[in-house]
Amino acid sequence: MKWLSVLLMAAAGLMIAACGEKESERFILLTTPVWTSDTLYADGVDAGDPGELLYKFRGDAKFEKNGTGYFGEYDGKWMFNPDETKVTITSDSLAVAILANIYLLTSTDLRITAVVPNKENMSDPYDIRMTFKAK
Repeated sequence: MKWLSVLLMAAAGLMIAACGEKESERFILLTTPVWTSDTLYADGVDAGDPGELLYKFRGDAKFEKNGTGYFGEYDGKWMFNPDETKVTITSDSLAVAILANIYLLTSTDLRITAVVPNKENMSDPYDIRMTFKAK
C-alpha cells in the first residue's frame, strides 16, 4: 500500500510538472494561426491543381496544440522533432508519414520541404516544397 501511495504521488508530481511546461516560441508560431496554402510544388513544378500530387493539401492547415490537425483535405497528427526544425505529419489517408524540414516559420509565413516516395518510381522520390500564409 505504501508503494501505491508513492507511485500516485510521483504520478501527480509529473502531471503538475508537465502542465507547467512552457510552450516554445516555435510551437506557438506553428499552432497559433490557421495557415492557408500559397504554393505547392513537386520537383519544381506546381502540383496543387486538381489531379496533381499535392492537390489535397490545398486550402487551410491547422496545427492544434494537442498534436492533431488538418492539412488541406487530410486530418491527422503532427509532431516536432526534438529541436523543432522538422515536423512529421501522419494521416490514415496518407500512404506514408511526411517528414518535413521547416525552412521558415514566422507569425505570417510557413515554408517546408520534404522528400516523399514516388510509388511509380521508388528510385526517384519527389522533392516537395510547400509554402503557407497565416490567415
